[in-house]
Amino acid sequence: MKLIAIARAAVHSRASLRRVVHGFLQVRCFQHDFVPRDPSVKPKKYKYPAFYDPYGPRPPPSEKIVQLAEQIAALPPEERRQIGPALGLKLSHPKLETISTEGMELGSAAGGGAGAGAAKVEEKKEKTAFDVKLEKFDAAAKIKVIKEVRAFTNLGLKEAKELVEKVPVVLKQGVTKDEANSIIEKIKAAGGSAVME
Repeated sequence: MKLIAIARAAVHSRASLRRVVHGFLQVRCFQHDFVPRDPSVKPKKYKYPAFYDPYGPRPPPSEKIVQLAEQIAALPPEERRQIGPALGLKLSHPKLETISTEGMELGSAAGGGAGAGAAKVEEKKEKTAFDVKLEKFDAAAKIKVIKEVRAFTNLGLKEAKELVEKVPVVLKQGVTKDEANSIIEKIKAAGGSAVME
């Protein structure tokens, strides 16, 4: 911006000499140490490692560590499983707490042993989230049912109509027991039949 202002000032000062400058002045700036690359020189090729190690190359393990690793590998699996907890106690590491996964869907990511334990816990816990499913409705009360569905799903008229016409269909998922009961009562009053799953 400063360069443009200087160029404009120069133009105005020369206007008295009856010279007219059309357009902006062009200025090219090069770095003082810029040297163009020789086109005949091939670019350098660098050898990249197979994988990135942020800590750099590590020295090989000592003979003592190699012998210890061989002894651990020779142990039966039962004794190998005891090494981790024994080292944790010896080095006074804090005990790892289990993280509650309530409300999270882990899917098939959970391990087999952990999945069996979680299934037992789920049986003991009471279900807190319910789905409301529309099973049937009277043909005469179709408009009333669509209005009720629109009221608690915030759908448009067309979407609510398409949803109601797909009977049996889940209207709302993951609601509390009280909310599910109130939705069922409203649909029943409108002339439909809904259940809680």
